[in-house]
This record gives sequence, structure tokens and C-alpha cells, in this order.
Amino acid sequence: MNAPVPPAGNPAFPARTAPRCATLGALDRQVARCGACPRLVAWREEAAAAPRPAFRDEEYWARPVPGFGPPDAALAVVGLAPAAHGGNRTGRMFTGDDSGDVLFAALHAAGLASRPGSAHRDDGTVLHGVRLTAPVHCAPPQNRPTPAERDTCRPWLAAELALLPGLRAVVVLGGFGWQALLPVLAGAGWQIPRPRPAFGHGAHHVLTRADGGDALHLLGCYHPSRRNVFTGRLTPAMLRDVLARAARISGAGRGASGPAPCPE
Repeated sequence: MNAPVPPAGNPAFPARTAPRCATLGALDRQVARCGACPRLVAWREEAAAAPRPAFRDEEYWARPVPGFGPPDAALAVVGLAPAAHGGNRTGRMFTGDDSGDVLFAALHAAGLASRPGSAHRDDGTVLHGVRLTAPVHCAPPQNRPTPAERDTCRPWLAAELALLPGLRAVVVLGGFGWQALLPVLAGAGWQIPRPRPAFGHGAHHVLTRADGGDALHLLGCYHPSRRNVFTGRLTPAMLRDVLARAARISGAGRGASGPAPCPE
């Protein structure tokens, strides 16, 4: 007999609950219930109680933000965590802030999103063959989750990727997401080279499986944060190039005809 799942506010809740979810819909519902990290729970609720003036008439989501995208996604985009007045407000990953505006414009240009912007979880935006997610599902203070919060949240990411059977490529936005993702991929059976692949914009590594399953393409991209975009460290063109490359490799996107051949 399976042991009972601890309450949603228990730190063991993600580890015990995530592997039991048989569909992305079930996983998303459980993610939104989670209260495993007290500091993050306090911060997401504090942000909702003190909205920015532009959002003072809106009701904040103020819960963990599930991933967004279809179950047949061949491409995943992994960020850092929701923004306090972005995803924490709208209830959709990468929606409602400057980073999301840049990302959705690039997704649309690559044929991966139905529109070049996303304002709210009910705005009708559709993703084509791509799933947006993060290693931490609650907005953290100063956009900096602790290692313990990252590790507590890890089972959600592991379960989410396991529920994408057609996954062929992952674009990781930033070094935090890169370091958080590698143990998840290793646990799922992909072989991580030693020394571990280093994060960098434009990095591209092909991970194989010991069981002979499909390879996974791991691509790095600077995070489309306001600072990175403002300073020119990441331009919209740079982001579009990485996403377009990932779409070609994975076969994701509107009108896609399947994954491109594995590069030599």
C-alpha cells in the first residue's frame, strides 16, 4: 500500500506527489496547491497584497505557477522562476512582465506561439510544440531561490519532463536553470558528460541515453531579463536565433514536419 501523501504545506509534498501524477493536467493542479517552501509562500502572498499601481485592480494568482504548453511538446523552455508581478500575478509562466514580452515575441517569430505577446492565462494564447516551465514554481524574493528551494521543487520539473514523451530539445534560459536541470536529466536517464556541460549563450550539447532511446538536445541562452535586454547582453535577435534553431532540431512549431537530422 502506498504511503499517504503529506499535506501541501509539507516540504515532502512535491517529492511524494509529483511521481503520482499521470498527466500534465494532474501535475499542474498539484503544482498550484504546493506550499512546501515557507519563504516563497510568504513572498508570493506579500507581493499580491502590495500590487504595483498598474495592477492594483487585478486579483493576483499568488500561488505556484504551473508550466504552460501542450503534452505533445517536442521542445521545452526552462527559465528560473515566476516574477512577483508577472507570473505570480497572471498565473501563467513567463506572462505579464518584460521578460515574457521578449520571450513570447521570439516564440511567435519561430512559429512556436500563436501571438507575439501573452497578457494573462485566459488570453487565448496557444503554444505550438513547446512547453514553458521553470525549476522553481513560486516567485522568490529578488528573483533568487535558495538551493534548498530549488531542490524541494525539483520533483515537479522531473515529473513534467517525464510527461513529455516527444521531448527532443530543451532551451535553458540562464545559468540557474542550467544547473538545476542537469540533475533532472541525469535522473531521467540521459547521460551527462564529465566534465559537466558548461552554460553559455549558444551552447549546444547532445545527450544520449544508456538504453538507446532518443537523444536530447540541450541549448543554452541568456535569460531575457530586463537587465540582460537593456544592456544588450541578450538581443531579441539572439533569442530568436536560439529558439529557431531549437524548433528546427526538435520539429516543434506550426507546420513542423518532424525533427531535423542530428548534426554530426
